Amino acid sequence: MTIQAHITELERRHHELEKEIAEALKHNSIDDLKIVELKRQKLQLKDEIERMQHDGADGSKLIAS
Repeated sequence: MTIQAHITELERRHHELEKEIAEALKHNSIDDLKIVELKRQKLQLKDEIERMQHDGADGSKLIAS
C-alpha cells in the first residue's frame, strides 16, 4: 500500500469520526466520555496523517501489513 493510499484511508476514517461526533453531540443521551473518546481517536488519526505526510514527502512506499 502506498503512503498516499494509507493517508486516504486515514482521512476517510477521520471524516467518519467527525460525523459520528457531530451526531453524538445532537443527542443528550450520549455519554460525555464517549464523545471525549471519539475526539481523542480523531486527534490521533490527524496526528498520524500529518506524520505520514511529512515522512512520505520523499515519495517512499509503505509496506503492506
